[in-house]
Amino acid sequence: MLTVQRGPMTGLVGLLGLLGVLAAAVGLHAAGWGVGIACGVTTSAALGRGLTRHGLDRLGPADRVTLARGTLACGVAALTADSFGHPAPVPALVGMTVVALVLDGVDGAVARRTGTASRLGARFDMEVDAFLILILSVYVARSAGAWVLAIGAARYALLLAGSPLPWLRRTAPRRPWCKVVAAVQGVVLTGAAAAVAPRAVTDAALGVALALLGESFGREAWWLWRHRDADAVEVLVESVPTCVR
Repeated sequence: MLTVQRGPMTGLVGLLGLLGVLAAAVGLHAAGWGVGIACGVTTSAALGRGLTRHGLDRLGPADRVTLARGTLACGVAALTADSFGHPAPVPALVGMTVVALVLDGVDGAVARRTGTASRLGARFDMEVDAFLILILSVYVARSAGAWVLAIGAARYALLLAGSPLPWLRRTAPRRPWCKVVAAVQGVVLTGAAAAVAPRAVTDAALGVALALLGESFGREAWWLWRHRDADAVEVLVESVPTCVR
């Protein structure tokens, strides 16, 4: 048990260090500390549970990269929470987001190169992606409008829909387009957070990102519905369509 928990606890300790750096560098108030720690504890608990469920005794090399991305996402969540009561340190928020997005292309490559790809690693990667997009959509929605929340909420809405509709919890063939769409969400939301373009251009880009997400989810849901009775489609507990991976 101590071995299993070492990886998640390392991530939590790293997050506390990151929050301390943010507090010293840009100022972090009670809301930021509370949300950041809550996110870190939740991530550590979920990751520890996942390791135990999959019978693993340690994180793989790629999982450590994903854990670093998760730590940065928790830091972004802390700054986002603080932004509701205090001016947001945009450079710090955008900087951490950019690093997290860059690392998103690293963990998969590390897993393939080291031969340590796993179902847990893929799920962990997906959850970090979804969480970061959710947090960014919350931050951007304050200036662009509440409709932007649909970008971040889409993956979780789909997960809830899978409860009464078991066929939505099945897996469909992987499509590279899904990864492209996921990357677009992160890039567009980061650009919106940084306010690098005029408001009209930003709103248009967010609209395109949401439309692409809807198309990707819709196409995959349609495939799953058409094959809902096919025994050849593998059913994974707590799985979601691959367009969010």
